[in-house]
Amino acid sequence: MCGIVGYVGGQDALEVVLGGLRRLEYRGYDSAGVAVLSADGVLTVERKAGKLANLEKQIAGLPLPGTLGIGHTRWATHGPPTDHNAHPHLDCSGAVAVVHNGTIENFEVLVAGLELRGHERRSDTDTEVVAHLVEERYAGDLAATVRSICRDLEGSFVLVVAHRDEPDLVVAARRNLPLVIGLGEGENFVGSDVTAFIAHTREARAVEQDQVVEVRRSGVTVTDLAGTVVEGESYHVDWDTAAAEKGGHEFFMLKEIEEQPAAIRETLGGRLQEDGLLHLDELSMSDQDIRDIEQVVIIACGSSYHSGLVGKYALERWARLPVQVEMASEFRYRDPVIGRSTLVIAVSQSGETADTLEAVRHARSLRAKVLAVTNTIGSTISRESDAALYTRGGPEVAVASTKAVMTQMIAMYLVGLYLAQVRGTRDPDEVRAHLADLREVPDLVQEVLDRMGSVRTLAQSLATEDRVLFLGRHVGYPMALEGALKLKELAYISAEGFPAGEIKHGPIALIEQGTPVIVIAPRHALQAKLINNVQEVRARGARTIVIATDGDESVTPYADTVIRIPDTKSLLTPLLTIVPLQVLSAAVAMARGLDVDQPRNLAKSVTVE
Repeated sequence: MCGIVGYVGGQDALEVVLGGLRRLEYRGYDSAGVAVLSADGVLTVERKAGKLANLEKQIAGLPLPGTLGIGHTRWATHGPPTDHNAHPHLDCSGAVAVVHNGTIENFEVLVAGLELRGHERRSDTDTEVVAHLVEERYAGDLAATVRSICRDLEGSFVLVVAHRDEPDLVVAARRNLPLVIGLGEGENFVGSDVTAFIAHTREARAVEQDQVVEVRRSGVTVTDLAGTVVEGESYHVDWDTAAAEKGGHEFFMLKEIEEQPAAIRETLGGRLQEDGLLHLDELSMSDQDIRDIEQVVIIACGSSYHSGLVGKYALERWARLPVQVEMASEFRYRDPVIGRSTLVIAVSQSGETADTLEAVRHARSLRAKVLAVTNTIGSTISRESDAALYTRGGPEVAVASTKAVMTQMIAMYLVGLYLAQVRGTRDPDEVRAHLADLREVPDLVQEVLDRMGSVRTLAQSLATEDRVLFLGRHVGYPMALEGALKLKELAYISAEGFPAGEIKHGPIALIEQGTPVIVIAPRHALQAKLINNVQEVRARGARTIVIATDGDESVTPYADTVIRIPDTKSLLTPLLTIVPLQVLSAAVAMARGLDVDQPRNLAKSVTVE
C-alpha cells in the first residue's frame, strides 16, 4: 500500500522526491520520510509520523543538498505509525537507507540472526532487517547485494535502497507488488506507480516479478535475481500532472466525481463500430472460444466487487451464461470448480490488488481464461491475465473509488454485450439498441451531477447520525452495498446495505425512530415490492430517503425525502443511482470535518493480503 519514489539525476533530489510523495500520499499517510545523498557522500534521513505535511514542516529550511534521493509514505503493517517506524530505515553505520512496501514474512527469523551477530534493532518494522543485511553483505556492488538478499526474503515486497558509497545509484527490487521505472533524459526514476514521476517524464517501464533495477543518471539496467540482464518494453503514459491535481476542487474525490461523464466517454471510445455493434479486440479470444464459455466467474474486492455484482446481472441477462461473483480474498481457499470453459473476469482499479492477483494466479493454474478489467496500463494483474480491458478512467487519487467503479460498470456492460453479440443470444438490432442507451449515459450522469444541491443539503442533516441503512432490489442491491461502503469509509458512520426483500429477516430490528434508510428505487419491474419494503421500515419509525426516477410518483407518499434521477433502462440505473450516493457520502464527511481523500486507516491500493 505504501508509496515509494526514487530518483537519480541533475535536479534537486529533495524537491523531486517530495513532489512524488505528494502525488503518492493516497497510498499511505501514517508517516513519511526521505533520504538524500549529497555529492560528498553524506546520507541524510528525515522522517515523521502523520501526513506528509508533518515531514515537510520538519525539514523546512534544512539544507538537504543532493541529486539522489528516495522517499516513502507509509501505510503501517509491522509496528504502529510512529517516528521511529517511519521509513527510510538505516543500518547500524548509517551508510544504507531502505524504503519498503509489503511484508517480509520471515523477518523474525532474520532479526534473530542479526541480533545474534550484534546488530541493533531500532524499529518495530520488518523493513529494517534489509538495511542490516545490506550492511553485512555489501562488498562494493549494491545491486549484487540486493539480489542476494531478495533470494533470502519470503513474502511480497518492493525495496528501494541507497548506499553512501555509490552516489549515482538507486537499486530497487520487486516481488508481487508494483514497481515502475520512469525513463528521463539525464535522470531516471522508480516509483510505486507512474504518478511518482509524471511531472518529469511520461515514459515508463513496468518491472516484472523478482527483478532488480539499477537506476543511474545515465540509464537503467534490469536483471533477474541471478544477475542476468533482461530486456523490457517501455510505454507512454497518456495523461499528465494536470489530471492528477485537484483542479480547483477542495478534494480529489469531488473532482473525480465530476469527471465521470468524461471517464465514461473514454471507456466507450473506440469500442463502438460504425455499424452500431461492438468491437473488443482486448478480449484476445476467438469467436469460437467465446462460444465455448460455459460459465463466468467475476473476482474482485471492495467497490470493484460491487461493479462485479452489477456485471452479473448484465452478463446473465444478455449473454445467458451462469455468473458467480466472488470475493477475491476467499476465492482460492474454497477449491473453486473452474476450468478451460470458464471465463474469469478480475476487476481491480489499480491492477495490483493482492487478493485479486492471487485469485488470478489460481484461476490460471486451473486453466481458466482470465480477463482483467483495470484502469492501470502495465499493472501486474493486467500482465498476468490472458487479456486486459482497460477502463481508461484516468488517475484516481482519492482513496474512495468513484470514477473507477463507474467505468468498471461500463466495462462490465461492454463485456456482457460483446459476449451476447458473438454468442448470438441477442440479435444485432438489440445489441445496437443497448449500445445506443450506453452512449446516452454520460449526458445523463452530467444531468444527475447538476441536480446535487439538494443532496448536499441533505448531508448536513445526516452528519450527526450513528447508523444509516441502505436498501435496494435487483441492480439496486449492489448500489445499496456501495452506498453503505462509501459512507462507512468516508464519514465513519455505521452503514449497511441489504437486499430490500431481506429486511424482514433480521435487519428490520435495527430500525428505531428516525433511523435514516436510503432506498435505491428507480422505476423497475420490482417497484411494487420495493414500495412495500419502504412502507415496512417507515411504519417502524424510519426516516426514508428514496432515490427515484423522474415522473415516478409511486414512492412519494412513503418518502420523507426524494432524490430524482433521469429515466433510463432499468439494467443501466446503477450508473445514475451511484452518483447521489457518492456525493452524499463526501458531503456527510465534509460536514463532520473529515478528510474526504484520506480516510483513516485506509489506503488506495491494497497490495498486501
